[in-house]
Amino acid sequence: MADEIVGLGAVALSRAIATRAVSCRDVMTAYLAHIDAVNPRVNAIVSRQPDASLLEQADARDRELANGHYRGWLHGIPQAIKDLSPTAGIATTFGSPLCADQVPARDGLMVERMKAAGAIVLGKTNTPEFGLGSQTYNPVFGATRNAYDHSLTAGGSSGGAAAALAMRMLPVADGSDMMGSLRNPAAFNNLFGFRPSFGRVPQVPAPDVFGQQLGTEGPMGRSVADVAHLLATQAGPDTRAPLSIAENPARFATDLSGDTQGLRIGWIGDWQGYLTMEPGVLNVCEQALRRLETIGCVVESVMPDFDPARLWRCWNTLRHWAVAGKLAPLHANSDTRRQLKPEACWEIEHGLALSALDIHRANVERSAWYQTLRGLFDRFDVLAMPSAQVFAFDVDTHWPAQIAGQAMDTYHRWMEVVIGASLAGVPAMNVPAGFDARGRAMGLQLIGPHRADLDVLRLAAAYEQVADEVLSREPDWR
Repeated sequence: MADEIVGLGAVALSRAIATRAVSCRDVMTAYLAHIDAVNPRVNAIVSRQPDASLLEQADARDRELANGHYRGWLHGIPQAIKDLSPTAGIATTFGSPLCADQVPARDGLMVERMKAAGAIVLGKTNTPEFGLGSQTYNPVFGATRNAYDHSLTAGGSSGGAAAALAMRMLPVADGSDMMGSLRNPAAFNNLFGFRPSFGRVPQVPAPDVFGQQLGTEGPMGRSVADVAHLLATQAGPDTRAPLSIAENPARFATDLSGDTQGLRIGWIGDWQGYLTMEPGVLNVCEQALRRLETIGCVVESVMPDFDPARLWRCWNTLRHWAVAGKLAPLHANSDTRRQLKPEACWEIEHGLALSALDIHRANVERSAWYQTLRGLFDRFDVLAMPSAQVFAFDVDTHWPAQIAGQAMDTYHRWMEVVIGASLAGVPAMNVPAGFDARGRAMGLQLIGPHRADLDVLRLAAAYEQVADEVLSREPDWR
């Protein structure tokens, strides 16, 4: 019975609870036992809350159902929130010893919405220190391991969410994405991870409500329907976030069927050799493109009319600025600076050296890139790229120093492939593309125009129907 419960996807589990085929206590009991058995293998869930409190909350949800009160589709469903999002009464450490004892008084907006829909928060999911880097390790909780091969990284920064989801410790998961953090761990763990359009999922509290918003929160799931349902909960306008999209998000939880015949997909690939790729990455992604062709999509190679080196310089400037804006006070104090990882100090120091004119120029470049991308969407419905430039690597390696013999000059250069969607603020979905000969998973990014989130989800749902050979390949989660 426990395996059957934790094996259900979120939508199926929601239906079972709503029809009272299973009780919320049954669900919580099954998940807690499964987490106890499985989490030590991958170290995905942290700050686990006491069983007694969680079971009491599950009992309360059951009483509500008995009295005819149904909170929403997450009613009684266990969730663990990424350790970058504030959770009232539960430590939010950011993976840093400087914040290890930080317990927020209030939930962030995304968590607030998930709880309102009935979710029970059982803990947090592990993340790199301050979310920096696509490898989930930190000095507070250690490293998170890949669901398919525990000697490898789960990716990041939503690595804990991905490993927990793939190992059936969660039915659906939240995450966030600045530089591929919903796409890369989903790729490495054979999952769907969705970075929504700029403004789709507002972040509150936010000290800079008119800020650049390079990052966004979003959903991850084992099915597109689960991703879409969680997005419908996370999304929607809020007056505290003036740049949020004022559209009803309920449509994401409706029928995702759509006509893919003749849909035009522009395959950017490795940007004609500019992006160094580990051997095998492009081959696996091209298998996914062939599946898209079987449902009527027309795939054509395309080269954006924009120097990718300009894009990289723009990205670094804005990222330095964003990181320094958050962490500069910790760097200013010698005692706290010693507790920051070198990559954080590097970002902050470069950010502090920027002038206002540097930031202005980078934003002009960003706008030029958006217009280039907009022009591409006049020709193509969706653009496609790999979700990472390497397969999952050794969990004890902080970041790949080289790819195919080419040295990486920064700790995040190996994830350069994701910055195009991030800078433009457009929706991007990782879909599982397949596995290499060593059994390492890779994903394909499907990138749509701004606010075309539903169109991207529909294409991903159509792809899901012809990707059973990939999706049926599960990790050893029992």
